[in-house]
Amino acid sequence: MLEQPDHRLRQREYLLQISRAITAQLDLSSVLNLVIGYAVEMLAGTSGLIAIADEESNDVLRIRASAQLPREIWPAFAPLLDLPMSDLPRRGVSVLRDVAADTGLSLRQMIALPLTVRQSSVGVIYVFRAALNVDFSADDRQLLQDFADQAAIAVSNARLYQGVLREKQRLDAMIEQSADGAMIIDSRWRITTFNHTMELLTGWSREEAIGRPCAEVLGIHTGQGVNICLTDCPLQRRPIIENPVVDGRITSRDGREIYVQSRYAAQRGPGGTFLGAIANVRDITAQRREAELQNTFISVISHELKTPVSIIKGYAGTLAREDATFSPEALREGLTVIEEEADRLARQIQDLLDVSRVAAGGVRLDRSDFALASLAADVVRSFAGPTAGTFEFELRFPDDMPPVHGDYERLRQVVSNLVSNAVKYSPEGGSIRIGARAEGDMAIAYVADQGIGIATEEQDQIFQRFYRVDNRLRRETQGSGLGLYLARAIIEAHGGKIWVESQLGRGSRFLFTLPLGRRQLTD
Repeated sequence: MLEQPDHRLRQREYLLQISRAITAQLDLSSVLNLVIGYAVEMLAGTSGLIAIADEESNDVLRIRASAQLPREIWPAFAPLLDLPMSDLPRRGVSVLRDVAADTGLSLRQMIALPLTVRQSSVGVIYVFRAALNVDFSADDRQLLQDFADQAAIAVSNARLYQGVLREKQRLDAMIEQSADGAMIIDSRWRITTFNHTMELLTGWSREEAIGRPCAEVLGIHTGQGVNICLTDCPLQRRPIIENPVVDGRITSRDGREIYVQSRYAAQRGPGGTFLGAIANVRDITAQRREAELQNTFISVISHELKTPVSIIKGYAGTLAREDATFSPEALREGLTVIEEEADRLARQIQDLLDVSRVAAGGVRLDRSDFALASLAADVVRSFAGPTAGTFEFELRFPDDMPPVHGDYERLRQVVSNLVSNAVKYSPEGGSIRIGARAEGDMAIAYVADQGIGIATEEQDQIFQRFYRVDNRLRRETQGSGLGLYLARAIIEAHGGKIWVESQLGRGSRFLFTLPLGRRQLTD
């Protein structure tokens, strides 16, 4: 009579050791294998399996681990899994007999107990014996039930951990694939997560950035060069600002200056204690430069429009004076200036209207076939007089150059703009060449000068709206930064493209393509 309590005590000690081993695991697969292995061992079973409730439908059980039962025969146990727990005492034996017949296994006895946490079913443990000489006792069932209660908690924790892990992986993937820079900082302001876009923005690799203070890696500066992250961190301000936003300039490790906007979502504890934050960093360099260009444009265009108006007003006021007498030559000269300035003002207003039309959806074209050489000659005549002695204009068109198909006035505007730029940015004068050749069904035309040239880094930007090349002639020459923008819009409306080839100090050559005339295409 004294051995029974000792046996039960050993079982309880064994159960305690098993429970500790199981609850120390968080990997679901490892927990399940431990649970079924220990269950079979405790009850002197020959095999067993553990089925877990499907996460999408708790009514469906799926085998996730087994002891001494090969994975390939798991489907044979489906009829057993389909039985409700309440039907197992009545129908379990016959179903088990069918499973044994299908698999060739010796399955004579079975005990099944549910894994339940807070009255919610997690799964079921099945333990089988091959012999009939020893039945599962009430103690066996109680021992397994105690074990099942502990195992259910371990399985539930492992599933929760697996869910958290999946959510973290999903969050990590979203952060990594974000088009914006994203980083996470801890309570000590050190970086713990740093995505690929942040690497591109800052020039820091994530291996170098992680563990460093965010003020060192990001370092957003004001226009006066003050590091906001060190002197006025928005996450340290009092009173606390929810989801603060900071705009400023950063310098990447490879020397690039980039304007960024950083939005912060902070996590705080009791009393506003800072626990960490997620920073979303967006490159706003293009928007910032667009705004600067627009401000510059407003300033320039105001001056450009005001100048001819002032001249017209001045000459008109002078000529209208009743106390002065003007010779016919002086009168004619004054009226000529008024007419020229009015034409200049009209051209500037037309440029603004054209920009508005382009922004509204395109350029309207009145197409016809014409000789590009004649258009170029027409443009040269308008420049030859005012620039006589400073520039030499060369027309280089082959005699058999076919006509192009396009809008004569619009394309005259393009060529005139390119020649005007060639004159403006060639302070030493020189040769300006205009030519074209046929290639396939397109004409390739060009305007080349011997001027100051355009830096490589600016060549992709000069066709943008409001952009003017940053050089020593910028303030000395008139212009609103719209000419090349309109030229590109007109050429692209014709189905062509425009680009520049240039070297500083060696001049520029602007090239553009146009469709050849229809007669040529049908020959």
